[in-house]
Amino acid sequence: MSFCKHCIQGVRHEGEPLGNLETIAGVPCYIATPAVDYPKDKVILFLPDVFGIELINNKLLADDFAKNGFKVVALDYFDGDGLAADAMNSPSFDFMGWLSKHGADQVRPPLDKVVAALKAEGVTKFGATGYCFGGRYTFDLAFDNIIQCAVVSHPSLLKSPADLETYFAKSKAPLLINSCEIDQMFPAEAQAKADEIFGDGKFAPGYKREYFPGCTHGFTVRGDMKDPLIKAGKEGAFKATVEFFLAHL
Repeated sequence: MSFCKHCIQGVRHEGEPLGNLETIAGVPCYIATPAVDYPKDKVILFLPDVFGIELINNKLLADDFAKNGFKVVALDYFDGDGLAADAMNSPSFDFMGWLSKHGADQVRPPLDKVVAALKAEGVTKFGATGYCFGGRYTFDLAFDNIIQCAVVSHPSLLKSPADLETYFAKSKAPLLINSCEIDQMFPAEAQAKADEIFGDGKFAPGYKREYFPGCTHGFTVRGDMKDPLIKAGKEGAFKATVEFFLAHL
C-alpha cells in the first residue's frame, strides 16, 4: 500500500467552526446542520482524509455544505487517532506505521454503526463525499449501495481499473470524481480509465469528472488558498460537489 507525499502535505486553514461534536452509536462525529429548514431524511456523510475531523479544514468544509442546505455528519473513523495538524509537512512522521493501524477492519465498522443509527432516526437517503483516504470508503459504501450519491476528491487506495469496474457493476449511486493535474494516487491514467468506463452515458445512474489544472493531491482540503489555481480548484470542486448532490440526492 503506497501513499504520495501530498497525502500529508498542505496548509492549515483559518476560521471558526460552526458545527458540534457529538457521539453517534459510540462514534465521535462532527455535525454541521443548516441554519434554515432542510430535508430531515437526507444526510451527507463526510469521510475525511487522514487528518480526520479534528483538522479545522475538514470542519470548515463540512460547515460549507451545511450552509448550502445539507446536514453533514463527519465521522471520526480513526478512533481519536487522526493525524495531528503538526504532522502536516513533517518529513519525520511515520505515516506508514500510522496507516497500518487504520485498515478496513478498523475503519468500516464505525461507518456502519453511524449509518444504522441515522437510519433509525429516519434518514433514508445518504450522500457521501470522500477526500483522499475517505475516497476508498466512499467507493466501498457505494459498492454495497448504502449511499445514494457518491463524490470523491483526489481519492486514495483505489485500484484502477478493478475498483472502477466493480463500481460500474455493483453500484447504483451517481458518481462525481474531482480530479487534478498532479496526483500519484489517482493519476491521469486512472482518470482516463474512469471516463472510459463510466463516460458517454454508459453509467446509467450518472457520472461526471471534474479536472482542475495546477492542483495537487489534497487540494480540496489542504490546498494553499494563496495560490490562485489551487483556490480556483478548491472552490470549483466544492461547487461541483454541491451541484451534484442537489441534482442526484
